[in-house]
Amino acid sequence: MKVKRIFHFHEGNANMKYLLGGKGANLAEMTNIGLPTPPGFTITTDVCREYYKCNGRLPEGLFDEVSSALKELEQVKQQTFGDPENPLLVSVRSGSVASMPGMMDTILNLGLNDQTVKGLAKNAQDARFAYDCYRRLIQMFGNVVFGVESHSFEIKIHEIKMKNKYQHDSDISAEDLQFLIDEFKQLIKYHSNREFPQDVNVQLSLAIEAVFESWNNQRAKVYRKAYGIPSEQGTAVNIQSMVFGNLGEESGTGVLFTRDPSTGEANLFGEFLTNAQGEDVVAGVRTPIAIEFLKDQFSEIYNQLYEIASLLEKQYKDMQDIEFTIENNKLYILQTRNGKRTAQASVKIAVDLSKDGLITKKDALQRIEVNQLEQLFHRSIDDQNKLDVIAKGLPASSGAASGKVVFDPDTAQQLANDGEKVILVRIETTPEDIHGVFAAEGVLTSRGGMTSHAAVVARGMGKPCVCGCNELEIDLKAKTFMVGDITVNEGDWISIDGSSGQVIQGEIKLKDPEISEELSTLLNWADEIRELKVYANADNGIDAKKAREFGAEGIGLCRTEHMFMSPSRLPIVQNMIMAQTFEERRVHLDRLLPWQQSDFEDLFHEMNGLPVTIRLLDPPLHEFLPKLEELLLQKQRVDLGVDTETNIKELDSLINKVRNLHEMNPMLGQRGCRLGILFPEIYDMQIEAIFRAILSSLKKGIEVMPQLMIPLISDVNELKRLRELVNQVAKEILGEEIKYCHYEVGTMIEVPRAALTADEIAQYADFFSFGTNDLTQMTFGYSRDDAEGKFLDRYTEEHILENNPFEVLDQKGVGKLIQWSVENGKSVKPNLKTGVCGEHGGNKESIFYCQQIGLDYVSCSPYRIPLARIAAAQSAIEFK
Repeated sequence: MKVKRIFHFHEGNANMKYLLGGKGANLAEMTNIGLPTPPGFTITTDVCREYYKCNGRLPEGLFDEVSSALKELEQVKQQTFGDPENPLLVSVRSGSVASMPGMMDTILNLGLNDQTVKGLAKNAQDARFAYDCYRRLIQMFGNVVFGVESHSFEIKIHEIKMKNKYQHDSDISAEDLQFLIDEFKQLIKYHSNREFPQDVNVQLSLAIEAVFESWNNQRAKVYRKAYGIPSEQGTAVNIQSMVFGNLGEESGTGVLFTRDPSTGEANLFGEFLTNAQGEDVVAGVRTPIAIEFLKDQFSEIYNQLYEIASLLEKQYKDMQDIEFTIENNKLYILQTRNGKRTAQASVKIAVDLSKDGLITKKDALQRIEVNQLEQLFHRSIDDQNKLDVIAKGLPASSGAASGKVVFDPDTAQQLANDGEKVILVRIETTPEDIHGVFAAEGVLTSRGGMTSHAAVVARGMGKPCVCGCNELEIDLKAKTFMVGDITVNEGDWISIDGSSGQVIQGEIKLKDPEISEELSTLLNWADEIRELKVYANADNGIDAKKAREFGAEGIGLCRTEHMFMSPSRLPIVQNMIMAQTFEERRVHLDRLLPWQQSDFEDLFHEMNGLPVTIRLLDPPLHEFLPKLEELLLQKQRVDLGVDTETNIKELDSLINKVRNLHEMNPMLGQRGCRLGILFPEIYDMQIEAIFRAILSSLKKGIEVMPQLMIPLISDVNELKRLRELVNQVAKEILGEEIKYCHYEVGTMIEVPRAALTADEIAQYADFFSFGTNDLTQMTFGYSRDDAEGKFLDRYTEEHILENNPFEVLDQKGVGKLIQWSVENGKSVKPNLKTGVCGEHGGNKESIFYCQQIGLDYVSCSPYRIPLARIAAAQSAIEFK
């Protein structure tokens, strides 16, 4: 049976998006519910996959099917493709399964040539309109099909506007447009050594190929990687009869959201341009007007749009992003899709739709893109700032940011890789700028509106964005922008507020976010549903307090080595590590003891009644030792007589100690439980501090649930010996009070051998906490610092690995070790508590896996706790 490769809009529906792509499926749905949608047809995503299997050629017989579908379209439109007298014109648009705004290519006005343009002019009784459409076709075709840079065409347009003192593109006369058309044809020939095709069927064939090719352009690949869109999905191609918004002042084009995509408020939100085609709005070439002003010029159409917006939102049960065109006072709906939105809007819309009865609580939770929720914890401008506001644009994406000004995306990426904070400043962004947008703290443009490329992409990423800031005069050659008499150079600091549209000179103080009422509601719904507990990784009272505010149910990991990094403590720790005798080491440990006790009391106070898991010292020694290179330089200065104050004997002794403690691989050296076994006095001090803190807290009426975690176990005998040490110190410190303190002793499973011998280790463990950072390093044999800096990006780009295993838990290897440990550990001790405390504890995919294999909890950084709570609820819904 022959597989159907082309579907007319009336043959599809919204449930066919994996075959027709999101755009094609929605065009079909709108056609079938009777909306004024221009007719057309969709080439399926199957054909895209087939195209790549054919090494970039259209599958055999496809164009015959396209021609047959065109004939049906010609009958509906009563126009003929390529007819000089009554030409049918079509758009050729991409349409992936997942929305990828601006990442792939579109060609409008296809079917025009030197003859059909005359027929279009005659039928429209408007030569300027016809030649404007032809100019647009050649420009888009030259860029998309032949790869001619857009700015090459824009230069020609600018020159003719300057020569004739035209203010806008729409002012260019028919005669000058014909001149431009000839210039554009020459540009294509010069840059590509090919002629713009006059055969409309050749145009169509090349356009279809170009849209398929755009599935694998650089910006699309970057976008797919960022949002986890599978590369094998492919794109559909939508061929749709043209309607024209550039027919004069009775025509126009616009984009409409059924709710505000920045805040989620239930108000129509969008923009409109008279005498324009659709790409003009999203490209940011002209700054459009707000949708409410449509009432003044097209009141009936505004009312019609309002009704359609309400209908589509109810149909799809979600906020819609609608593209429309008005042709001679008649409305056409060109597209609808679930609208991109900020995290703030996403939460509000989901909660509101649920309260309105359109979706359930579970639906509302599943609508949330967990990774996007980090946007809600972006900072805003502190009210105490005195702001030097130098300009104001459109508030396109909420949040605030400060950074150094850069004017091109490559520089933004380079500086960000070097650890610099940057604000990307552009006249307008294009899809080719996406890597710079990813790298920047925020985006500022002088042109474009609230639905421009910069605004849509920044909102999706949760980055602050200010668009359409017309006061900016940007000089890309000089790498400056001016606002009045103020000049800002590349490298100068500015700040932007995407909530107000303000552009501020200099760096400003930002404040932490607050949880909205809607997010609080959503989190409560998540807590009703989820099964996994959510703990925090917290090393001090401040982090613990923040974790409680975000809903942590305990501390799953306190890294005690982080408590020693302050300038007042680090020298004592260094002296302790380099001590030659027990007595010398004990002196330094006695100085650290009261600090440790106070640290633990802070944690118990903040987590009153909740478990606190404290990992005993696990320091890669190189993090605490003085740097050998710096000591050798200091010795060189002494030898040269530059430094006359340093005692050379003490310096030489220090250098020898550091050399003696040097390890070839500190990550696999004398750390974790190995340090505690070789130098039990170190762990003895920490355990004493913990139980002294317990005793003090109990006397204050604080309910304490302590869990002591022994790190880096690889053999059961290590845990057995150190558990005995814990019990011994507990008895000594607590005495009779021990009956009021139920403490637990467990281990962090981060060595593959520990995972493989989990049944033995479980005999002496009350809990297993999986340290997935080190477990991943040891399972893969990758040093994280080296791997992420040198080859992991290449591995994921070339699909050697599907994901960076330090970001998304590797289920096939690391995950199997965890599952093995859980099953074998619980076979010995059925009530053994298990959880993940590595960075994967805040990653959605990893949380789903933890739910699948029956872990009890995940632990993550305080600011990721709300994300983990929602992801845990989603995983419970998914696997029930």
